[in-house]
Amino acid sequence: MKLWGGRFAQGGRDAHFEKFSESFSVDRRLVQYDLLANQAYVKALGAAGVLSGAEVRQLRRGLRAIARTLERNPNRWRTESAEDVHTWVEERLEREVGLVARKLRTGRSRNDLVATETRLYAKSETARLQSAILELLEALVHQARAHADVVMPGYTHLQPAQPVLFSHYLLAYHEMLARDFDRLESGKRRADELPLGSGALAGAAFPLDRESLARELGFARPTRNSIDATSDRDFLSEFLFCCALTMIHLSRLAEDLIIYSSPGFGYVELADAYSTGSSIMPQKKNPDSLELIRGKAATVLGKLAGTLALLKGLPLAYDRDLQEDKAALFEATDITHDSLVLAARVIATLAVRPSAMAKATTVGFLTATEIADELARRGVAFAQAHEQVGRLVYACLNSTRDTRGGGRGQDRTHGQEAKKPRTFYEISDEEARRYIPSWDPELRKIATSPADAIRRRDVIGGTAPSQVNKQLRDAEGRLAQFKRRLGRTE
Repeated sequence: MKLWGGRFAQGGRDAHFEKFSESFSVDRRLVQYDLLANQAYVKALGAAGVLSGAEVRQLRRGLRAIARTLERNPNRWRTESAEDVHTWVEERLEREVGLVARKLRTGRSRNDLVATETRLYAKSETARLQSAILELLEALVHQARAHADVVMPGYTHLQPAQPVLFSHYLLAYHEMLARDFDRLESGKRRADELPLGSGALAGAAFPLDRESLARELGFARPTRNSIDATSDRDFLSEFLFCCALTMIHLSRLAEDLIIYSSPGFGYVELADAYSTGSSIMPQKKNPDSLELIRGKAATVLGKLAGTLALLKGLPLAYDRDLQEDKAALFEATDITHDSLVLAARVIATLAVRPSAMAKATTVGFLTATEIADELARRGVAFAQAHEQVGRLVYACLNSTRDTRGGGRGQDRTHGQEAKKPRTFYEISDEEARRYIPSWDPELRKIATSPADAIRRRDVIGGTAPSQVNKQLRDAEGRLAQFKRRLGRTE
């Protein structure tokens, strides 16, 4: 059955082209939305006087019968073939109700129908992705609460920078993913327009009540321009962008945890359930769950780039190129959802090692900025304070201590055997005053207390415990708000 066969000679179809052009293997995923849209459209045709009441009842009964068949056997379509999902539904409908099924397409095109179904899919999947984001947000908040006082090194350029609370670090990802949640909702508002009734491009020739049709299908409004309606895939591109950016955030989180779980850091350990081993090295525990998330982010980015490239040169209105958008949409949606679910489970079961983090704060001169800030409080120009502290750091790195047991704390020339750079904890007050003339016990305390440095960062958004507690309360309030927006009452 061809929905367009009358204009063409019978027989002689090229089998390779038939296989190349079919989309049912991909867009059959839209079958429930096709049935839903057709149910509403038949009702609209009846209200417009195009179909009789008996025809409306007959067609709607046939569409319901197809839906019941799919409920009983969801994989029914796997054994069947068709040009596309619309053809498959119409073939099935004709088997159910006879030739009246051929009135289904009155005033309607596959162009406005597929645009409608794709929007319905995007709206539905938005809620599913938001639910998955919510689970990850809850896991992050739970871990942040459970480890509210844990101190860790913060990094820039992956180099030790300043001490921060581990909970503050986790809440940074909470902020990213909360934006992803909102971004999906913002895109959903633009997807919430009904193309059905736009025909192929010029609009329907029958008096359809498109506003009523929009309400019937759960859309906020009908589209305003029929040419744009059938060719617009902005909503799909935005949805893919939301998926891609969410995956970028997950990839960054995965990268951090891959690093932090390595023996050189040892800050966290993944549960065995989300790790794998080596076929040759018995000792290995690999963070494959995180590596796969990181890798699959590249796939979703590719889907976004490919879709934008697909759209960039299309003339108005509909073009068959748009058939390719569904494969990108479906795969990106699946990957993003599955990655979010997996990331939430990884975070929820993550073992945190506070002692390893605390030990790491004693190296890397994490309090250097705090010393400079204290000098600035005492009236030293910050540029001068920065220079003094920098020279002290240089001295620690290049004036080493003897580790052979006989000369602890003594200055040695660079290059001597068995030497190790010193930290702020090991340098003497006398030597420190060579570089910072005002060095005193208070500065030593500041230099050797990462926890005190954290407490001083007491500004909105800072890492001080009082501020992070506020951030946690805000995050918990946001979670409650997100649940309400998804219709959850627990």
